[in-house]
Amino acid sequence: MFFADYMFLRRHHHIVGALVGSCNARGWSPNEQINVFRAKALPIALTSLETKLLVEEGIAVIVSKATSLLKAPNELDLHQYKDGLNNRLTEQAEALKHQKLKDTEINLDKIMNGKRKKLLQKGIPETEIDLNPQQVLKEIADGITFDRKNALLEICCAHPDKHIASIVQLPSLEEHSLKYLVFRDFWLRGKFVTSGDTFGADFLIYPGDPLLYHASHIVVLLGHCKLEPLELIAKVRLSVIVNKHCVFAYFNERNAGEEGCPKICYQTVYWEGNQDRERSKQ
Repeated sequence: MFFADYMFLRRHHHIVGALVGSCNARGWSPNEQINVFRAKALPIALTSLETKLLVEEGIAVIVSKATSLLKAPNELDLHQYKDGLNNRLTEQAEALKHQKLKDTEINLDKIMNGKRKKLLQKGIPETEIDLNPQQVLKEIADGITFDRKNALLEICCAHPDKHIASIVQLPSLEEHSLKYLVFRDFWLRGKFVTSGDTFGADFLIYPGDPLLYHASHIVVLLGHCKLEPLELIAKVRLSVIVNKHCVFAYFNERNAGEEGCPKICYQTVYWEGNQDRERSKQ
């Protein structure tokens, strides 16, 4: 997904996705510790939860371009591709030449003085030296060569040519899965929801755009309403370490919610540590 479509989803529908492109200013880096917004760029990949939500809400449709983009090219397609490639390489060559001439004009005085000194060292009298700035620029321009082997590699971008796409059905997902229903519930509340794997949880909940806000909650999904004490302590203490609230989400096994869906229950747990012991000491 590219350009305005992604920004529209992010600003108006709270969908973040995952940036999977390489940044042309930094290059690709396998180091996952680098800030993802600095190391990655468009396009984005949506998770199955985000995709299902967008389709169900009528915000997006899924299309397949395989028939158009994976078919064997004919002679006309090859001719158009070669013409487009040559045009892009020509534009790169012109841009390189323009930039080099621009840099040359900035340092033209130094270049002229250097040429004058070389002529004097060869024994040519000062009165016979006639250097024309425009002629020098022309000589430099004529000497600029562009090797196509050094051409810039194009980063992944939207397909520039017109092509046919067909609407396809969303691959079937479990209709009433806890993970999807929790994701959808927080999304309907206007929150930004992302994966919580990095923090040992299922989801991270943001009050606003993750570029502007830190996550406020981690959400841990439970298969049932019972939780082992050690797991409870581990998750809650983890939330304290990362300075977030810990929320456990599970199905209410007795009651059903709207439209026959299982009802989701949330339990927020705060870790107080040894505050009682500290109070007793006081």
